[in-house]
Formats: sequence, structure tokens, C-alpha cells
Amino acid sequence: MAVEVDKSQPTVQITNLKFTYPGIDGHPPPGAKPLIDDFSLSLFAGNRCLLVGSNGAGKTTILKIMGGKHMVEQEAVKVLGRSAFHDTALTSSGDLSYLGGEWRREVAFAGFEVPIQMDVSADKMIFGVAGVDPKRRDELIKVLEIDLSWRMHKVSDGQRRRVQICMGLLKPFKVLLLDEITVDLDVLARADLLRFLKKECEERGATIIYATHIFDGLEDWPSHLVYVAHGKLQLAMPMDKIKEISNLSLMRTVESWLRKERDEERKRRKERKAKGMPEYEIQIEGSRATGGPAGAAVRVINNGWAAGRLNSTVAGEENFILSSNRVLR
Repeated sequence: MAVEVDKSQPTVQITNLKFTYPGIDGHPPPGAKPLIDDFSLSLFAGNRCLLVGSNGAGKTTILKIMGGKHMVEQEAVKVLGRSAFHDTALTSSGDLSYLGGEWRREVAFAGFEVPIQMDVSADKMIFGVAGVDPKRRDELIKVLEIDLSWRMHKVSDGQRRRVQICMGLLKPFKVLLLDEITVDLDVLARADLLRFLKKECEERGATIIYATHIFDGLEDWPSHLVYVAHGKLQLAMPMDKIKEISNLSLMRTVESWLRKERDEERKRRKERKAKGMPEYEIQIEGSRATGGPAGAAVRVINNGWAAGRLNSTVAGEENFILSSNRVLR
């Protein structure tokens, strides 16, 4: 049975958001180009928003900012009328839930993005979450087809992901942020999960923002589509209006936008090259730089060493460090 919800006030309100990853002094490197610039968006109860864009467009950063994982001005991002970063009760209560690649860690001198693997059962992890409605827990276990006897150090990536999703959805949320969370799921598990999430929006008035590159089965799922390129909002529109202006499928529509964006980027690089300018911008720790003061700041941030590496990454003054352990001459 559907619950009456107030749709007069936005559940997610982003106003002129501008964001650059800080350096070691807590401030953006001098001359660094903002990763997110002049981004504004309003979503209401019951909205199912699909967030699309090319790799590096800023989707994950935007979701993390909305999830309160990066500090911004209090008025820039409001979730349920409260500051996403400053009001920690949003996440502790479960009203705001973020699901992304959380179950990975870095092991010094061993590797990066190592899956968290422990000799513990799915039963212990799921039933270890306190204050959960047993009916909701049982429904999620059924929807995700979780075997409670699974041991986390023996299961596949997809099975581990099911347990992560289940634990993240155990408490009824009001705003849910999903960052490529279904990438490890098979077709059936993904379809069943999307059906469950759609029901959460329709019956409880939840708001969901889902960033993905997989469009199978999504034709009739979203109520709104948001397209981001180079950290800027390009389009935010209800799906019924999208269908009015495009007779293509959802995947083909997004594909046409991304192809146009790619062609424009290739043209821009060609023009920069013709003028003797660097063909590519440098991206470091989420910030873009093109040399000069920003390039110097990059070297300061890097400190000459990288996590999990014994060798220094310091390059000559003519080099720009692209990552913590890779140098472009």
C-alpha cells in the first residue's frame, strides 16, 4: 500500500555546487580546474533518477558529495532539508544510504582495491545489524537469493555484492545513492533488485539516484534522467519528456550523447595540439591540472612516494605526475 508523502519540498537539493579535491593543506591546488562546476539539481520524493555520463565525468564524486563523504558549503547540498556532510544523523539513522565500492581496501605493499574477505557467514553479518524489521530483512534475503551459510572468504564477487546490498538496504531509506552497485550481479539478481527498488519509490516515496553504464532492463525504470559531462550538468529531465524528443531506446539515446561528447573532445584536443598546447589535461587525485602552478602543486601533493611502493615517484621538473606511481614524460 502506497504511503502519502510530501512532494512539495525536494528531498535532494543541489545549488551551484563547485568542488575541487583539496591538497595536503586542505585547499585546492592553485590553478586546479574544478572537478564539479556550477551543478544544480532538485529531486523529490518518489523520483528514480538515472545518473549517466562518460568515465571521469564526475558521477561518483557527485554521489559521494550527496552522501556526505566530502565537505562542501552547507547550503550547496541539502538532503531532506539538511546538510549532507554536517548532519551526521542523516546517515546514522539510515534515512540517507550510499552504496558503492565500499567493500574494498588498500593493503600496504600488497595491493590496491583488495576485496574485504573474512571467514564470517552471511547469516552473522546480516542478522548482526540491529534495529531491523524482520519482514524487510526476509524480503531482501529472498529478493537477492542469499544463502545465509555463505562464507565471505569463499564466495564470488557477485555473491559478496549481494550481501553488501542487503546490509545497505536493511533499514528503510528515504534517499538512496547507488554507484554502479549492480555491476557484479547476474541478470536475474539485477532485475529483482531493480523491481524491489522501484516498489520502494512507489510505495514509500523514497528517492533513488542510480549511476550506471548498464542499461539493460532500465527502459521503464527511471522517472528522471540526469546527464553529466566534464563535471557540469548537461541535462536533467523526466523520462516521459526524453521519450517525446527521442524515438531511440534509452541506451541509444545516451550513446548518442556520449558519442557527440567524445567527438567534441577529440576536436578540442586536435585544436590544442595545432596551437602547440598540451593535448591532454593532467588529472591527479580527482583534480585536473595543465602545468604551471597546478603542475607544481601536483608534485607537492604527491610527496615523491606512493602507498604500497618502495620506489620514489619523483620526476624531473619537466615531468608531470599523472598518478601516485605513474609519470608522463
